[in-house]
Amino acid sequence: MNDFTKNIAQALFNQDKINDLLRKELQQAVNNLLEAELTAFLGYDPYARNGWNTGNSRNGAYFRKVDTQLGPIEVHVLRD
Repeated sequence: MNDFTKNIAQALFNQDKINDLLRKELQQAVNNLLEAELTAFLGYDPYARNGWNTGNSRNGAYFRKVDTQLGPIEVHVLRD
């Protein structure tokens, strides 16, 4: 059983806990997708030396708060 399955099984009897768990999982999924999108766009992984001085490299990030049906999530918006 993985961590998500254990956490959802423990939260089944409390609606607030389920919403919190799903909100955290949604936030993690969105941030992982944004990271993967930038990696695919740039063509190299974070901290890879082949991305240095190419003119199109990773250039930090900023945070945005996004309201969802499960509550607000914090999105880590990466810059290139």
